[in-house]
Amino acid sequence: MDRVTPAVLSPAQSEVEGPAQSEVEGPAQSEVEGPAQSEVEGCEGVFVETREGNGRIRTIKKYWSIPIHGWLGILLVAIIWPLNWLLSGLRTHHLFFLLWLGYCLIVDAVVFMRTGTSLLQRDRRRYMRLFLLSMPAWWLFELSNAWVQNWIYVGREFIPSWEYNLFSSLCFSTVMPAVLGTAELVSSFGWVKRVRPGPVIKPTLRVTTGFFIAGLTMLALLLVWPGYFFPFQWLWVFFILEPVNVWLGYRSLADGTQKGDWRPVLALCLGALICGLFWEMWNYYSYPKWVYFVPFVDFLHIFEMPLLGYGGYLPFGLNVAALYHFLAGLMGDKEGYIKLGS
Repeated sequence: MDRVTPAVLSPAQSEVEGPAQSEVEGPAQSEVEGPAQSEVEGCEGVFVETREGNGRIRTIKKYWSIPIHGWLGILLVAIIWPLNWLLSGLRTHHLFFLLWLGYCLIVDAVVFMRTGTSLLQRDRRRYMRLFLLSMPAWWLFELSNAWVQNWIYVGREFIPSWEYNLFSSLCFSTVMPAVLGTAELVSSFGWVKRVRPGPVIKPTLRVTTGFFIAGLTMLALLLVWPGYFFPFQWLWVFFILEPVNVWLGYRSLADGTQKGDWRPVLALCLGALICGLFWEMWNYYSYPKWVYFVPFVDFLHIFEMPLLGYGGYLPFGLNVAALYHFLAGLMGDKEGYIKLGS
């Protein structure tokens, strides 16, 4: 059981009292980076003691009031969601970015209220960079799908190519902040924090080489027999980039699994699945919209997606993390920005 002590937080108070928060992704780091979280003025909250999977008790502050960017997100979703579903004609390519921006801001605000920290509050510059890195990351999957043809966009033919590419890139920019923000939200729940250590997988040369060869094999099979090996579309990126990140000294999920900590993996898988449910729901009455052509499992649809197709969202979260760490590492950022777990 969590122990709760009421408190009113003044703007001058520090964000986390009690034992220092530890990093789950990789070696422990001393402080949260970026703008001071106490800049969210006037927030009231409580001190909460939580017991984690290793038995350690940690004290955090949970906030009661919604930060301003959370209200902005609520406003965006409240306006754009009805417009996207009720307007006629081509409209979704203009509205989807705003809808998902609202989602990202809401999730970030909820994470801050629950933990006293969030992607946006930790570092606004890095948060905005997530949107930029997300564009080429999702275009990679669009390139893969151009060969596999598991989904197409209905209505795309009525949009000029320059307009389609521009607004598609804008929409794709929300993928990383949505998935990583939702993963942080998942990791804020006590049942995730209390997950006990699992198998230890150390990123030895033998292990990372095996991952890399497996990723190349998946990609080759996907290219040669896409009709049979289409599920590898959601696996090969992670299996190739995870060892590359290790070899280059970038952040990776191996930072946790080498200590038996699988909470980041769990949070990413569930975070991507939650985003997937919202993607499919908001797409259903959109136009343009995507529809699926998935061999062997094209039945029992939830919205446009076959039920078994939702399984692809689980490893997609791992792909997002691997892509982020790789792209951020190329830009010289090897620090721990994403916080999953305690």
